[in-house]
Amino acid sequence: MSLKDQITDDMKAAMRAKEAGKLGTIRLLTAAMKQKEVDERVELDDAMILVIIEKMIKQRKDSIAQFEAGGRQDLADIEKAELTVLSAYMPAALSDEEVQAAVVAAVAETGAAGPQDMRKVIDVLKLKLAGRADMGKVSGLVKAALSR
Repeated sequence: MSLKDQITDDMKAAMRAKEAGKLGTIRLLTAAMKQKEVDERVELDDAMILVIIEKMIKQRKDSIAQFEAGGRQDLADIEKAELTVLSAYMPAALSDEEVQAAVVAAVAETGAAGPQDMRKVIDVLKLKLAGRADMGKVSGLVKAALSR
């Protein structure tokens, strides 16, 4: 079952169970997916959907930090609930050792020689690690690997 089908099934289940919070979050996700399809005139595959979900998760994390800093725990709790729903669609995260091994393999695969080749390595890793690793950490690891 594709990720898109799973999201649609979960939306139907949330409607039947009258789970308003979960339903609202899934509707936001499907709206973002449809917007991407219309804007780019493409049919979304699982990798593209994961990119959308990653972006929405990052937005929720930023909002939580802002709401908690502003003393709005009620709004932070809503964002945390949405974050939980969105995180359920992400694949299992890779361990630090697995990410490090992927970085070493990508550096070897691209033949990167120094920091000027960082973009090539990151592009390869984005495809391999989409949704399974924090790309900020990956970028730091690539930079460290290429500066040796």
